[in-house]
Amino acid sequence: MTARTVIAAVRDGAPVVAEDLRAFARGLASGTVSDAQAGAFAMAVLLRGLGDAGRVALTQAMRDSGDVLAWDLPGPVLDKHSTGGIGDTVSLLLAPALAACGAYVPMISGRGLGHTGGTLDKLEALEGYRTDISEDALRAVVAETGCAIVGATGQIAPADRRLYAIRDVTATVESIDLITASILSKKLAAGLGGLVLDVKCGSGAFLTDPAAARDLAQALVRTANGAGCPTWALLTDMDESLASAAGNALEVAEVLRILRGDATSPRLRAATVSLGGALLALGGLADDPADGAARIDATLRDGRAAEVFARMVAALGGPRNVVATGLAGLPEAPVVREVPAPAAGVLTACDAKALGWAVVSLGGGRQVETDPVDPAVGLSDIAPLGTSVVRGEPIARVHAAREEAADRAVVEVQAAFTLGTSFDATPLVLGEVRP
Repeated sequence: MTARTVIAAVRDGAPVVAEDLRAFARGLASGTVSDAQAGAFAMAVLLRGLGDAGRVALTQAMRDSGDVLAWDLPGPVLDKHSTGGIGDTVSLLLAPALAACGAYVPMISGRGLGHTGGTLDKLEALEGYRTDISEDALRAVVAETGCAIVGATGQIAPADRRLYAIRDVTATVESIDLITASILSKKLAAGLGGLVLDVKCGSGAFLTDPAAARDLAQALVRTANGAGCPTWALLTDMDESLASAAGNALEVAEVLRILRGDATSPRLRAATVSLGGALLALGGLADDPADGAARIDATLRDGRAAEVFARMVAALGGPRNVVATGLAGLPEAPVVREVPAPAAGVLTACDAKALGWAVVSLGGGRQVETDPVDPAVGLSDIAPLGTSVVRGEPIARVHAAREEAADRAVVEVQAAFTLGTSFDATPLVLGEVRP
């Protein structure tokens, strides 16, 4: 096998042998496959596709291009993945809630890019929290606390890291085959016994079309199960911010309030409970998703999830007793400005992506991977759709580093909302995909 023959086979729509894809993935990781060859492969996959068997083979090949973790723990190893949205802090609630129910959660997460926030950026708003740890440290923290939310080591799916960068500059990001292999190679390298995928659809999601979101969910579920990891997917609504805050420290503050019992955040809580219920059922820790959802909800109510979260944060270098004291230690923006409703009416629609870009323009996100992030800036007190307002009543608050940035963000947030006379709520969970 040569890289050229693999590229030609994909280009011509011919089946590709799994061993050839493994060799190609090893070449991506080692550098023996050139950037030109990687780009040609990505374009061939985008235009011709790999089919179900080829997608599974590529995912396994990229998974096996680096370290694959194996666990010896007294409970199932579970995780979830979200395709990205606004105000999505589910991971910070779900990982400790799952651990409180007897699961073990080595959650390998990423950073924000574009209009969506990143889990690692949010946690790094907590002073001292380390997301870059060794495999041995990851094992120790998971065994000790039940969960760890960290970044991927350089040894996890290195072929994906290389191909991801190539896709970004060759206009091949949209390939479902490549998206699927990229997401799953990293997750499956964590040695999971069960995975739930949160595939978002709506104005704040990467996929705004419900049919496209379902196609991706089906590809992910078929591929993960074909690679040996029991997996379900939930399709969830992202036509408004999932939480009432968007921005790193502001989202962490909302999580801490929920864990303390000081906030309800119904959409964020509903997503956490639904995804967690499915995972507990997959892992054999609940009779079915409804039973699992009730168990997850109980950990949020009785403080068990809060205890696990505090132990995880301390084990990863963050503040001790963070649930009790963490709000005081979070960075705060110097300028806070209310966003007044421009007229009276009902909030009937929201361009959630525009809210995400407003946070980016404040300095709270990245347009390119190397952009610095200000953890203090963002939006809070975002009014949910269906809220009746009078002219001048606040529909959000802007947290900014400078007055001129706050002025600009106020206008952007106002423009993101549509006012009308009535509102029909969309359910948070739009559907599910199982094998």
